[in-house]
Parts: sequence; C-alpha cells; structure tokens
Amino acid sequence: MSGTITVSRSDKETSISIKGRFNFEMHSQFRTAYQNEIDGSGGGKGQRFIIDLTGTEYIDSSALGMLLLLREEAGANEADIEIINARPEIRKILETANFQRLFKIT
Repeated sequence: MSGTITVSRSDKETSISIKGRFNFEMHSQFRTAYQNEIDGSGGGKGQRFIIDLTGTEYIDSSALGMLLLLREEAGANEADIEIINARPEIRKILETANFQRLFKIT
C-alpha cells in the first residue's frame, strides 16, 4: 500500500509532507503536489520546496527519481529544496545516493 501526501503553501514556500510508503504509486500525487508552483512561478524559480519525511516509513528508487525530477523542474542548481525529518534508515539511503550534494538534508 502506498502513502499519502499533504501539501501546504505560502507565497514563496511549498511544504510537501509524505506519510507511509514513498514509492512509484505516489508518482502522480507527488507531481501534482508541486506542479502548480512550477508552472506558475517561471519554472519554480524563487519558490522554496520543503519535503517533510517525518511520517515516511519507506522510500524506493522511484521516489529518489521523483525528487530528482522535482529538482530538475524547479531549476536544477538554482532550485531551493530541503528534505527534512528523514528517519535514519531513509537518510542513509539518501546519503548513499549522494543526495546531500543536490539537496539540503536536515
């Protein structure tokens, strides 16, 4: 079974909270969570994205791909994306994939 996504927005920040299993089944839901900001703010420039993994129990390679897609669509090196509250086992996966070079992870 897949997880759920909750989104909260302000003028310059979009927070995406993922609970449960972050896997391929969430692709459409995850993309929808950030797409309006990407489309509406010149490719996401100036928009800050917070990915809150507090309730995330599992993450697979397709979820890593979704995070990379968000980064690319939000402006690649200019993207302001922070991944927060990852459990130690999920943080280890992110670090093994060298995501700390692409994202701020706290």
